[in-house]
Amino acid sequence: MENVLKKLDLIAGINTEKTIALWLERLAFLFLILMTLMAPHSIAATQIAYILGMIFWIARFFIKPRPKFIKTALFIPFLAFGIWAIISAAFSYAPDISFDKLRNVSLFLIFFFVINNLRTIKSVKLIAFALIFSCMVSVIWTPVERVIGRGVEIQGVKAESPLAKAEMIQGDTIVKVNGKKASSPEQVLAEFEENEVVKINLYRPDFYLDVDVKRIDLLDGKTANEKLGFESWKRSRNWRSAGFYGHYATFAEVLQLIASLAFGLFIAGFGLKRSVREGERERGSEGVIFNRLSRPIAPSLHPAFSLSHILLFICVAMMALALLLTVTRASQAAFMVSAFSIVLLGASRKTFLILLAVAIPLVIGGLIFLQQSRQTNFFDSTDNSTTWRQTVYREGFKLWTKNTRHFILGVGMDSIKRYKDEWGLFDNGKLPPGHFHSTPLQLVVERGLSALLLWLLILGIYKLKMFKILRQNNFKDWIEKGIILGAFGGMVGFFVSGLVHYNLGDAEVAMIFFLIMALAIRIVRERE
Repeated sequence: MENVLKKLDLIAGINTEKTIALWLERLAFLFLILMTLMAPHSIAATQIAYILGMIFWIARFFIKPRPKFIKTALFIPFLAFGIWAIISAAFSYAPDISFDKLRNVSLFLIFFFVINNLRTIKSVKLIAFALIFSCMVSVIWTPVERVIGRGVEIQGVKAESPLAKAEMIQGDTIVKVNGKKASSPEQVLAEFEENEVVKINLYRPDFYLDVDVKRIDLLDGKTANEKLGFESWKRSRNWRSAGFYGHYATFAEVLQLIASLAFGLFIAGFGLKRSVREGERERGSEGVIFNRLSRPIAPSLHPAFSLSHILLFICVAMMALALLLTVTRASQAAFMVSAFSIVLLGASRKTFLILLAVAIPLVIGGLIFLQQSRQTNFFDSTDNSTTWRQTVYREGFKLWTKNTRHFILGVGMDSIKRYKDEWGLFDNGKLPPGHFHSTPLQLVVERGLSALLLWLLILGIYKLKMFKILRQNNFKDWIEKGIILGAFGGMVGFFVSGLVHYNLGDAEVAMIFFLIMALAIRIVRERE
């Protein structure tokens, strides 16, 4: 390889190695940007950009001078976390399934891909704002979609109707008919002309269901409403928003992380803490601030209500609205905890009290909206999703502590898909199958206690690194501090939500979490 490059140098009269290395770095960073832009919208596009970026980055190590690999204090814990996942998969009850699941575990490599391709702090800022403003595409679409409405929400269902025979009830919304989006009763009825049995996908607050409706059960009548057996219909405006993802929980978790990042920037840049404009003042050896004439001066507040602050405020407000429309309690609570942490670390006492006063009526309004949308309270022990979790939590803990093998190595990632019936999970098959809806519980059941301890170690090191730099307050500008604040809040929210959601197992969420982690640690390395 080196001989070929030397010959090319002689022929072209240029430094071929240097040129190739430069283009590999540019391409890796280009796909990093594309990965960031796609992350809030499409897992497929995000992973394609990530894989291509990784290929160019790895190829760069074969060209001299080889770049330095940035390890950070998280290198050993991440390496151990990945190796333990491989060991656990080898001892899994279903090794074929568990080894396939290692693809999701390997997503932590995004952290190393990102941090090694952020050459400057400017590139960190670029990626942070690209993530926020790209997310705004789906955030803006969310309320617009709600205003437009969707599907066919039926009212006055007759007992003898074909829909009632398929167990559809008042207020159900026909979302799809034979895989096609439903737009009117006439379009629904048209499907019966070509099919003896029509598959209807419907939304009933909190659940999507598929039912079969038979053409022979259609009623006599002149209109589509009469034949289908309901009195009236309207476009539905009651569902759990999912952005451009396929699931509302994924969208809610992603919103929590990115909204925290935007809120951290807003708090840091709002003049809530004393700051110094870049290039206007320098710190003396004693830490006293001097102007260009070397005369001591008092620090001034960063000007509030600049265009950047206004835009960030709009982003945070819109993201909060979109998060509300997902009607996902855990993610909403996580964002509230995240915002509290950010304000506590980055705002003055006066501002803290002001924001608290503003937040109280917003939280009350959100609780009312939740109750109306899901017909449940924020904390409701009788809610189906709550009772479902209580059941799988008990089952998961019992499975983990069943024997020494399970306690140390776990049962293997996703092995419950094959052995759930044998292990009597999900109330012996009476409940819809899934996972254990808790990151800590999922880790110990599938990979043993060591996996959970390693994950907590990773989060602990990450937290301490950010907390230390925040205490030092040694930032070049408010954007650096805002990214750290937002990443810190997002990490706290991610952990809180992970207690009742398996968010680490959601690829879209994990990719964004590791991306933001890399942004924060890159700044920490620069300012330590």
